[in-house]
Amino acid sequence: MQLKRVCVLYFSPTGGTEKIARAAAGALAGKLGLDQEFFDFTRPEGRETEYRFGPEDLLVMASPVYAGRLPNKLAPEYKTKIFGEGSPAVPLCVFGNRSPDEALRELVLLLEGNGFRIAAAAAFAGRHAFSDKVGEGRPDGDDLDEIAAFAARAAEKLSGDSLPLLEMDRSEIGPYYTPLKEDGTPAKFLKAKPLTDWSKCSRCGACARFCPMGSIDRETMEAVGLCIKCQACVRKCTRHAKYFEDPDFLSHVAMLEQNYTRRAENITLL
Repeated sequence: MQLKRVCVLYFSPTGGTEKIARAAAGALAGKLGLDQEFFDFTRPEGRETEYRFGPEDLLVMASPVYAGRLPNKLAPEYKTKIFGEGSPAVPLCVFGNRSPDEALRELVLLLEGNGFRIAAAAAFAGRHAFSDKVGEGRPDGDDLDEIAAFAARAAEKLSGDSLPLLEMDRSEIGPYYTPLKEDGTPAKFLKAKPLTDWSKCSRCGACARFCPMGSIDRETMEAVGLCIKCQACVRKCTRHAKYFEDPDFLSHVAMLEQNYTRRAENITLL
């Protein structure tokens, strides 16, 4: 298989998905002796154009997992903006130490439907966007070793003359995971938005610059549009001025901290 470059495309509001995408793509590029080109799908301006990849492009595409699926506000953009022409691809999902659930299968099927041939796929654990206690320190050294080993095996497949269909369950994708509160009942926080501690805010505008939905007003620093709870504004604020206080959201975070601090296993499909 003749390849000319590794194309690395990611949606990564808090940086965890980008880190894993770069680790996997870097290992693949090293094994295959190819240069890399990066495509950041995170900010609105990065999603204004279509991305079309040719048969000599290897796409490494990485997405976070939201509620056990691809982010529901991003999946339609993945489907209408990212296309291949028989291009090989390595889809990656990054989950916050709970479970990838259906997200990896969903991304594989989406890319297959958009003209890509899947060489390998994986779901890797990272720190949860909601809490440093869930997936703390991940990806760690063991994860990076596993990513390198995965990339080496994927590179072997890509070095062959043909690319067989990836063995995977291709049945209908299941529903989104229902977030739970500490008492086990559904946590309903779809309308929750970040608040601002004005005693800490310097009005630097970082929250507005990094919001992947462009939903924070640059003058008032308030969330005026759709919030996908990605935590970019919380994580990127160096003064810790952004926070959530929705009771259901906080109860869900507490539930995660009580039940999902164990080490989740990564999943690889080769």
